[in-house]
Amino acid sequence: MAKSGAAGNEPCSPQGSLPFSLQALAVSEKLHWPKVEFSKKSVLTPDYELVPETVPETELASGALKDIFKTATRSYNILQSRDVKKHHLQRHPSAHYKRHRKSGKTSSSAWNNDHLRSKTPLPLLNSGWYRNTKPLPVFIAGTASSGSKYTHSISISGSNVVLSPRAKTKAMRHCFLNVLKSKPVQLPKDQGKEGEDSKRKHCILTAIKPSNLEKEKIKFFKSQFTYNPQFEYSNPALPNLLTKYSDASGKFLKQAINIMVLTLEKYGSYERFEQVTGGNLLSKSRIWHQVRKYMERENCLGEIVVNLTEDLLSRASMTIVNGRPTLTINVSTAREQWLEGMLRHEIGTHYFRGMNNNQQPWCKFTGRKKHGLKPVNPTEEGLASINSVLFRKDPFLWRAALLYYTVYQASRMSFCELFQDVGRFVKDPNTRWDYCVRAKRGWTDTSQPGCFSKDQVYLDGILQILRHRESINFQLLIILGKVSYEDVDRLKEFGVLENMRIPHFLQKQSQYMEQLLKIMEVNELTDKELQELIS
Repeated sequence: MAKSGAAGNEPCSPQGSLPFSLQALAVSEKLHWPKVEFSKKSVLTPDYELVPETVPETELASGALKDIFKTATRSYNILQSRDVKKHHLQRHPSAHYKRHRKSGKTSSSAWNNDHLRSKTPLPLLNSGWYRNTKPLPVFIAGTASSGSKYTHSISISGSNVVLSPRAKTKAMRHCFLNVLKSKPVQLPKDQGKEGEDSKRKHCILTAIKPSNLEKEKIKFFKSQFTYNPQFEYSNPALPNLLTKYSDASGKFLKQAINIMVLTLEKYGSYERFEQVTGGNLLSKSRIWHQVRKYMERENCLGEIVVNLTEDLLSRASMTIVNGRPTLTINVSTAREQWLEGMLRHEIGTHYFRGMNNNQQPWCKFTGRKKHGLKPVNPTEEGLASINSVLFRKDPFLWRAALLYYTVYQASRMSFCELFQDVGRFVKDPNTRWDYCVRAKRGWTDTSQPGCFSKDQVYLDGILQILRHRESINFQLLIILGKVSYEDVDRLKEFGVLENMRIPHFLQKQSQYMEQLLKIMEVNELTDKELQELIS
């Protein structure tokens, strides 16, 4: 049987000189059903049920035979018309070109439209067909196996089923979770994670990522950790930006070391701490499920583009790409007990503060300057880091402490020396490599002392917020957008406070304050100590 014009091929003509009958059905479209089991796909109506039904050939009603004859007649007429058009095209190609230059509709789309207008579905005689007792659900597009082949559209009047075009066999890398909302939130491109510097954030982080990272890692491991990597950059960052983040601080070094020592005393090693408190690594499907579940809880499903990748130095990042909020998750670090904390960090803090900031008079740089706003960091990253460890049994500030310590040591050591030094706290060489690369990124010759100091902002911000926690209105800190905790009190009379978004974990500020106290107790931080360090 030849494929019909709807599939983009030549229409077939009636066979021989036989009189027209039900044999006209032989020229209808050949259906290519996918080999994958669509019952395993996600659907929007879970209560949809299929009822098997067989239609014996001998029991067909006269009305059904009449419908078959009408449908077959229409199919034959359409195919005959297409054959005439093809013959005309061969004789008058220029006329066809002129006509179709004015009209963008193809003959195949016309066939499909005519087919969709059919009032009565064509009954099938085999027992493999099913009827539905409820409207058919809409399938959520996913990946298909490489053997899946099906036509671009297969439609049945009444309740239509439209199969998506064949998906690429390559693993899905990103998903736009917009099932319940039709249009994504559009944000100004200059509204991101870093306030007035956010429009340059993405390019900065891209510029300081080495382009030969894997090649240098192989060399480093083959040398038994004695080779200092020589990093290359496709688009090097401007010297003044590197200078801005080249000075490391030792102000909270004692606290950073103490936090890591406490963690190792309880768990024995970082690897055990990671396994016990973080749990197992998640598959991509489970990551999608948890992200969707969290977005539903925060009522932001459909607003954020989500990417899964293994090519990320951090665990996750929230950026603005082409005006759309984009969450990128590193699948190699996504653990079952830590993923929700990461979502509180990226969505509950960065995204919600960014969305609220768009409604404030200081949403642009000129507004920030007019109102005399302080830099958004270290408040932004400090608050997000606190929110990432909320509700944990042991909310150790391990990651913020290790990042702070690694940056400080990188400013005084070569890459090899730093790698050996970090071994005091982390045994796994791959984990150590990741932390050392973060501290040395932006530098070419890592045999020289030098650092990228931005990673110290996490612990710095955490300790400042804990120091002033009793005087901070944390709901207002979210509502007012990208502002420092120091500006909250004076800005509340100028800001928009109604219809702002607050994450679920901050709905009860008393419960939130209890969690902050627990963080201080577990990490053995005292008010007296913080008051001496921070004014």
